[in-house]
Amino acid sequence: MMDLLELLHQTMSSPWVYLAIFGIAVLDGFFPVVPSETAVITAGVFAASGTPDLPAVILVAAAGALVGDHVSYALGRAGGSRLLGRLPARGRRRAGVEWARRGIALRGGLILTVARYVPGGRTAVTLTMGAVGYPRRRFLAFDALAAGSWGLYSALVGYLGGLAFEQDPLRGLLFGLGLALAVTAVVEGVRVLRRRRATPARPARAAADRSPGAVR
Repeated sequence: MMDLLELLHQTMSSPWVYLAIFGIAVLDGFFPVVPSETAVITAGVFAASGTPDLPAVILVAAAGALVGDHVSYALGRAGGSRLLGRLPARGRRRAGVEWARRGIALRGGLILTVARYVPGGRTAVTLTMGAVGYPRRRFLAFDALAAGSWGLYSALVGYLGGLAFEQDPLRGLLFGLGLALAVTAVVEGVRVLRRRRATPARPARAAADRSPGAVR
């Protein structure tokens, strides 16, 4: 345990940590296996003791997220429609893409901002926005807001954990990760509830359209 703590201290005190955070955030934008939240929250925890610098962590995390989202958007523009069409009809990724399509059609930029807080969901949204030809300038404006707020939120969650457990960074990290997980669970829960509430209305509407007195 002490070896892990010492390794974290050495990593976070290195000037290369900012480049690492930027690179991880970029990769996570189009390759969601990379845990960018964990890296930013960890940096925030150690920033509570003075190193790394909190404003710099926020800046590089937001910049990396912005670049990564634009890579995903560009992939969608280049051939995303064909890629999305090959997804299994009943798979989880297909369900995520369909959620993204509906959200983009109804709320556009808002769904982009909300999806930034849902690992995996953000990639589905940015890729789909590119595939459906969402205007690039509007995408840039909304994504700047999403990436900036995400970088601020992730770093501050870790920073709060670091302040709460100043003498025990590992507990601070667990606190920050737990808080971030709770926020993600709330966002996902609200999304699922909204989808379930909207589902019963569709069969009722279809039945009304098939009724003899329905106006064509």
